Amino acid sequence: MKTQVAIIGAGPSGLLLGQLLHRCGIDNVILERHTPEYVLGRIRAGVLEYGFVDLMREAGVAERMDREGLVHDGFNLVFQGRRQHVDMKALTGQSVLVYGQTEVTRDLMDARKASGAPIYYEADEVQLHDFLEGKPRVTFTHQGQKKTLECDYIAGCDGFHGVSRKSAPKDKIKEFERVYPFGWLGLMSDTPPVEEELIYVHNPRGFALCSMRSPTRSRYYIQCSLAEHVDEWSDDRFWAELSARLPEDVAGKLVTGPSLEKSIAPLRSFVAEPMKFGNLFLVGDAAHIVPPTGAKGLNLASSDVYTLYHALRGACLDGRPELLDRYSEIALRRVWKAERFSWWMSMLLHTFDDDAFSQRIQKAEQDYYTSTRAGLTTIAENYVGLPYEPVV
Repeated sequence: MKTQVAIIGAGPSGLLLGQLLHRCGIDNVILERHTPEYVLGRIRAGVLEYGFVDLMREAGVAERMDREGLVHDGFNLVFQGRRQHVDMKALTGQSVLVYGQTEVTRDLMDARKASGAPIYYEADEVQLHDFLEGKPRVTFTHQGQKKTLECDYIAGCDGFHGVSRKSAPKDKIKEFERVYPFGWLGLMSDTPPVEEELIYVHNPRGFALCSMRSPTRSRYYIQCSLAEHVDEWSDDRFWAELSARLPEDVAGKLVTGPSLEKSIAPLRSFVAEPMKFGNLFLVGDAAHIVPPTGAKGLNLASSDVYTLYHALRGACLDGRPELLDRYSEIALRRVWKAERFSWWMSMLLHTFDDDAFSQRIQKAEQDYYTSTRAGLTTIAENYVGLPYEPVV
């Protein structure tokens, strides 16, 4: 088997890259170790930056997103019981779109199937070879048969635990990590959202977030200990704890119901440098993880896709392979800005077992950024997302 680009991973970043490449005539094959049902079963974020939305439109898969997505011009921060509205539209001219990652993935899967471009689910024993020498190949097993895929480039879109980053030479990669001393307990329910916009809450009992996926489906989170297990949290216990952390006027409007999904996610910041090793390119969670506080995980993967897609277009269609040499440099600039914002939002909103001085500094940060236009603009600009940097 031969192709121009081998894409490892059929999550949203791999599928989006494959769709963009297919539409401009660049052959690609996607390998995914799980079933389609497993991929769609992963519950993830739902806040899309305008850059991601534009890229979905460029890929020709935005019809349902544009029809069903919820445009949000702002969101709310609650500190010490005081609410501050962040009007992103007024402060930056931009908005975000609430549309679940599961739905993004479903739309991209449907587009891949309709295109007829090759995709192999349940691809086992995937191994990457010779990408440093300029003649990459990927070996894998599918339906009991061993296969070899020769290619010009490999895009590693297979997440934090995937084979792509693990294949990078140990002496050529550097990793940076911060693990946070708490997790997020998330619950999804078929209940109307408590408000039309997201609410981020700092409370002495712990952080809380009121989010949504649609006008009839809500997603809520509360900060919890990493020592806790999801089985310890009944629905009733979750709703009671969430209500205790929300302002009274918000808690009074909360509609509760049976959980559709409930899970605990640890929080970490992680970056691997560089993101290019010969003709292997790391994309999305394969190269970086952000705590979900800043809503940057999927959006950061999208910016990687944007950069790599345009670099591959230059290499494959315009005879400019040197553009690929800039991928890591350009991608990492945005990665570290998003890492900084996500870390800062996490420090601003969560409850830490810190000394009194650190608690006062946190309060001063909250007061400054919600009492000045400059502070609110900084939050809004980072939340809606910085412009994508072109590859030239």
